[in-house]
Amino acid sequence: MQPEEAQPVGDADQAKTVAQTQHGAYRPTVKDMQNDSVAEYTDLWSGDREPEFDAAIVNRVFQDELLKNDFSVQKLTLLEVGQYLEKYLWRHYEPDRSSTTYILSIVLMVNEKFRSRVPAWGAFEDSPEHFPAFFEAVLRLCVQDSEEVDLGMKRYLLVFMINCFQSLENVLIRSECMRLVSLSTWHCLVSPAVREVEFKEYPQLVKFWKHFEKKFDASESSQQEKSIFERTWLSEMMKNFINILESSATGDQDKIAYCERFLEFLIDLEAQLPTRRFFNTLLEDHQIVTICKLSKLACDKVSGTLFSQLLDILVFYAGFEINGHTGLALTKEEMIDIHASKLTKLQRIAFTHFKDELMDLAMTNHRSIESREALATYFNQLNMEQLIQLCDLLNIRTSNVSDPSQQHSQHILKELLLTRFEKPSSQIERINSLPLYPDENALFEDAAVQEEMYNTDRPLALPKLNLQFLTLHDYLLRNFNLFRLESNYEIRQDIEDAVRRLGPRPASNEGSTAFSGWSRVAAPISFFKMVELGKPNLGEDRLSKVTADVTFNVRKYTDAIQAEWEAIREHDILFLLTIEAHDHMDEEWDGKGSFRKHYGLKYVRGCEVLSVIGPNGKPFDYKKSDPQMIQEHRTGNTRTFRVALDPNQYKLDQEAAKKNGGGDVYQTFNIVLRRKPEENNFKPVLETIRDLMQNDLMIPDWLHDVFLGYGNPNSAHYSQLKKQIQEIDFRDTFQDLDHLKSAFPGMNIKAKEGDEGSLAAPFVVRFPDAPEESTAGSKKKKGADKASKGKNKPESEAQAQDELIVSTYTTPNMGPYPEDIPNMNQIRFTPTQVEAIKAGTNPGLTMVVGPPGTGKTDVAVQIIANLYNNFPNQHTLLVTHSNQALNQLFEKIIALDVDERHLLRLGHGEEELNTELSFSKYGRVTSFLEKRVNLLAEVDRLAQSLEIGGEHGSTCETAGYFNSYHVIPIWEKYEQQVQDSGSLEEIQATFPFHQFFSNAPTPLFSGCSTADEALEVARGCFRHLKKLFEQLEEVSAFELLRTSYDRANYLLTKEAKIIAMTCTHAALKRRELVKLGFKYDNIVMEEAAQILEVETFIPMLLQEPEDGVNRLKRVVLIGDHNQLPPVVKNTAFQQYGNMEQSMFTRFVRLGVPTVQLDAQGRARSEMADLYKWRYKELGDLPNILEREEFKYANPGFKFDFQFVNVDNFNGKGETAPRPHFIQNLGEAEYIVAVYQYMVLLGYPPEKITILTTYNGQKDLIRDVLKQRCSWNPIFGRPAAVTTVDKYQGQQNDYVLLSLVRTKTVGHVRDVRRLIVALSRARLGLYIFGRQKLFENCHELEPAFKQLLARPTKLWLKRGERYTDENRRTLAETAKVDRDSDSEEEEGEDESKPKTKGKKPSKKDKEAKKAAQEKKKAAQDAKNEEKKSYSEIQGVAQMGEYVFGLQKEQQRYALQQQQAYLASMGVPHQGQQQTNEASDASEAMDVSEADKSGKEEDGNAMDVDSEDENTKDEDN
Repeated sequence: MQPEEAQPVGDADQAKTVAQTQHGAYRPTVKDMQNDSVAEYTDLWSGDREPEFDAAIVNRVFQDELLKNDFSVQKLTLLEVGQYLEKYLWRHYEPDRSSTTYILSIVLMVNEKFRSRVPAWGAFEDSPEHFPAFFEAVLRLCVQDSEEVDLGMKRYLLVFMINCFQSLENVLIRSECMRLVSLSTWHCLVSPAVREVEFKEYPQLVKFWKHFEKKFDASESSQQEKSIFERTWLSEMMKNFINILESSATGDQDKIAYCERFLEFLIDLEAQLPTRRFFNTLLEDHQIVTICKLSKLACDKVSGTLFSQLLDILVFYAGFEINGHTGLALTKEEMIDIHASKLTKLQRIAFTHFKDELMDLAMTNHRSIESREALATYFNQLNMEQLIQLCDLLNIRTSNVSDPSQQHSQHILKELLLTRFEKPSSQIERINSLPLYPDENALFEDAAVQEEMYNTDRPLALPKLNLQFLTLHDYLLRNFNLFRLESNYEIRQDIEDAVRRLGPRPASNEGSTAFSGWSRVAAPISFFKMVELGKPNLGEDRLSKVTADVTFNVRKYTDAIQAEWEAIREHDILFLLTIEAHDHMDEEWDGKGSFRKHYGLKYVRGCEVLSVIGPNGKPFDYKKSDPQMIQEHRTGNTRTFRVALDPNQYKLDQEAAKKNGGGDVYQTFNIVLRRKPEENNFKPVLETIRDLMQNDLMIPDWLHDVFLGYGNPNSAHYSQLKKQIQEIDFRDTFQDLDHLKSAFPGMNIKAKEGDEGSLAAPFVVRFPDAPEESTAGSKKKKGADKASKGKNKPESEAQAQDELIVSTYTTPNMGPYPEDIPNMNQIRFTPTQVEAIKAGTNPGLTMVVGPPGTGKTDVAVQIIANLYNNFPNQHTLLVTHSNQALNQLFEKIIALDVDERHLLRLGHGEEELNTELSFSKYGRVTSFLEKRVNLLAEVDRLAQSLEIGGEHGSTCETAGYFNSYHVIPIWEKYEQQVQDSGSLEEIQATFPFHQFFSNAPTPLFSGCSTADEALEVARGCFRHLKKLFEQLEEVSAFELLRTSYDRANYLLTKEAKIIAMTCTHAALKRRELVKLGFKYDNIVMEEAAQILEVETFIPMLLQEPEDGVNRLKRVVLIGDHNQLPPVVKNTAFQQYGNMEQSMFTRFVRLGVPTVQLDAQGRARSEMADLYKWRYKELGDLPNILEREEFKYANPGFKFDFQFVNVDNFNGKGETAPRPHFIQNLGEAEYIVAVYQYMVLLGYPPEKITILTTYNGQKDLIRDVLKQRCSWNPIFGRPAAVTTVDKYQGQQNDYVLLSLVRTKTVGHVRDVRRLIVALSRARLGLYIFGRQKLFENCHELEPAFKQLLARPTKLWLKRGERYTDENRRTLAETAKVDRDSDSEEEEGEDESKPKTKGKKPSKKDKEAKKAAQEKKKAAQDAKNEEKKSYSEIQGVAQMGEYVFGLQKEQQRYALQQQQAYLASMGVPHQGQQQTNEASDASEAMDVSEADKSGKEEDGNAMDVDSEDENTKDEDN
């Protein structure tokens, strides 16, 4: 059989390619790259070739490959993967000789890079000199009318312009784009009067206008021509758009597609402040919105649906509540004033010029004429001439924009007036009226939710999350819409899966539905009853609440599934479904038609659980209710939930029933459905976003502009803020003085007191004052600044900019007990880590980029510890994406000098903390109460030791009195006494608390040789007592607060100084936290690059402003944007809406200063080289060279990392048992065999992790593991078998990685996923994949170039075990390789003819003979060493090798057993029985192996996925 890559492309493959292309998901396979006609061109510039440029090639590629194939995605992708842009088009681009075809080819390649989501501008940045000329050529083609550039081609040009305006963070792109939307575009306004109105309102614009005009007049004629073209380009584009729109007809797809794209272009311009500032006026002047509203396309309910949706978004942004010139958000009152001023102007004109016709309009109040209907009644009274006159007075165009000779119709003029003067709708009111639960239409009729694989041919009516946002309201609104749609998509998948499993069928009773199947997450409803309809609140037109009882039967479910239903608690979300079966349900749904219609899904409504109803009809709790009632409830067959329905949805349903005459939706429900709790948090998150939109949000002033993406990206950095901290107590950050010096290279260390030799940790460092920025102004002003420099301080106190003034102090003795000794940091931080710690300790925004293994967590923990100790009155909020990361951080914080009573861990996952203490709210309450009892007992013991009678330890209050009236006076008397005399003996003899501290581990004054040392010990004892009474004072509130709820909330708001939670918990509990008055000053966010934008934002707003100011002082974001982004399942939202972009990544794109940690300590240096290229100057920590484990080779393997090529197994490569569920049996078997081999050598299974890039392969590997290893307990289970995406943030010593794909690279082409995959292993990484596929991928080239420098067959080292004491080092392995390479060179030297010369002497002959013998001995040794290695040719050989190893180990075990029996004197008969048992075991093993071999194509593929809806594209 031919190799897979060499097989010709058949009809099935072509059909698959077409299907992939239609869904925008095409990725070229090896067969495509080899067999497509594009290959003959890409071969010209592949590899390191430098082909001569031939313009004919560009023309042929364009005409024959692209144009003839209608610019198919397949052809474009093949050219992009072949690096057509980088290696041929742009490398040889010269403006003078570039044809239209050449320009269009570059445009198409850039668009394809954006579609493929790979970096697009790199080639231009490498040689930017010709980019301005190229960009101008593109602009001219956009407005050119020719056969060469038809409408379809203009659409590609328009997409290129959209991509440019979405890349404004790139300086090269921004410099070209911003000229198109500058103030000079106002030359295209209908009249100078419009411009003068704007100038009157914003006088500063006059200065800019005159500057532009002066610059234009002084330029040459060619430059003037270019300037005129640039300032009129947008106007010409809009004119062309109007012509196309007005000429479009039903079914004219090219024109419709162009119009949709153009609206997307206009929306992008309006949605970014830098581009909308002057463009918004131009857009209104050109009347685009009105013309679009009245167009035939907007009225077409079939072809114009998307156009109308995009138009709604454009209308929203055109009238957005923002001052385009100042960038300030407009309040509701300001919007009312702006609208009122427009109406006032209209009334004045009406009163002056239209007294007869519009006198009533002029004299009425604004409220009466703010609606469209009221205004229309007045404008209908005017004839054509009067309408034109009114429009002229209002500076409104009265003729066609594209053809001024053509007058607007009366209908258009009226619409223009209505559009300008009608009251704009409130977006807040619309959001408030929306149901938070999706209904059947939102789930199944919304085109965006249905779009599983985004097709880039058309835009979507979705908001985009790019770099900038207009206001905080705009930010929240975009996120609200995208988050709601993403939630709807996930809910729809769950509903579809459950309904299919239920198998609805028509029942015998006419009109009813039966269910032939079952689902563990959905149950038929037995009884549904409405319970309460609450009266509307004052001022509202909807019910205040709607509650109902839902009853269903659980008799047929197993105990495990019943337990899942019983796990549902208050606030969980359920869905109620109405399914009406019909006769055609027996047919299999083909996935193309309507799912709703096929399965009869009529209604979907969401609800929130209020309580579980018990057998007595009353709410009860599984934990708190009477045990007998709980038992009765569990033994019964039915379960009842009381649920709250959405009042907004209820109102809509009742109105629809009245209007359409339908029945009551709520009496038709027949299915109740639940979802996984961790995936069902959408409602509280949406509620939180909606709540935030109601308020005047306050984020810190220093963060506001950077957050929205404007101004100087450095402005929030501590170096730019006025309130810098000049002096920082670094506590245990530094180990010693040398560590301090190395942490600040280039800085001079100066002791504040004494000489440098007296300095010892801990250090207090004073940093130099920030240099004052030069103020633009006169020379006189600058001279004055220079003269005044340094006058504020005496010369002796002045601190140079390269000088650090360091002081130290002695850590006070805190008591004689071990718990009084503070925990100390043991990490020797690098200079970059210290810079991150310093930045995080200062106020402002700190961004820390942490490549794999660089100590992100340690830096975060030290920042938190420094904040805790430097600012004891401040509260710090610690937020992560996952519970695992949060627990890891928390465990490290506990290990530092942070008092446990000030720590609090909120949310689920606290129980997984590796500590005996409980840090949850109620766990802390219990701890405090236990602490109170222990402390009061200590007070009683203290009173007894002092022989002071009374119940001093009865309450915290009495303990406080005891401290004030007895303990403190006794101490003060003692301290005064010993300070006067000061002798060592007296300090010891008169110490009043000897008896209390008699239980100390060592005698109090045993190590004291001086009076000062003894006095410090005594003071340490008093500090211990002082802390005891301080803790009692903190606990005293718990005596007054009686309920656990009140105590927990007091703990949260008053006692806790470091509060940890996940971003999800923050979103879920924001309303509750704000209500409690929760306050915090600092926020530290780990895994910031994995958190959605809005889930990063919400934790910053968990408190109310104080006096109109947010008290937040520091925001520390720690993450790595080069690793995987947040998970977004729907590709439309992920790619088009850019929902996967985290706030961390956005800030990096904006150019916000970052501190990149530059030394890794996780992996061997050579292994880290696989991903170091992605980071700037990433080195190794000293432990990589120092620790023994990094010096030794991996036992049984020749190499510490290797790429292993896996060919077809049983004639197959990758397979897909069901769509998107991709598997590779050969790689699965190979990896499991290697795992078995490692375990047999003694590797601990918990040190091995198996990773893969697809869920289907994960399930297959688990199945093969079960089949191959479950029968033998020696193999155990690896630490994890999971996907790369799920394993981000984790690590293990050895990783086996399956890349799965053999036809197309797949989503590993995303370099971020590759970085995660390559950086999980510490000591050994073995990658299994198809070499021919991955070696040609441009994005993966830096990593695979290193991987493929080694053999691609697995090399094993025989005779080694993991437990060997004498381990082979990596240096020895490298020496063997070098010797092997040098043998050939020596052989070549010996084969050369010897030069003629003098006859050798006898002594020379003997020396030569000795050398040859020595060489032969060395060669024999090398040959023996070579024989110890085995090259594995494939899966089958690896399986045989493992099988042989098992037999060998069994024989060895048998020999040991026989020797043991012989030593114990066991008769020969016993040994014979042992041999027979061994033979039987051998036969069984052979049988198992044969059985496995026969079944490997059967059972190994029979995988029951945990989640059948999981898409491998989303990992």
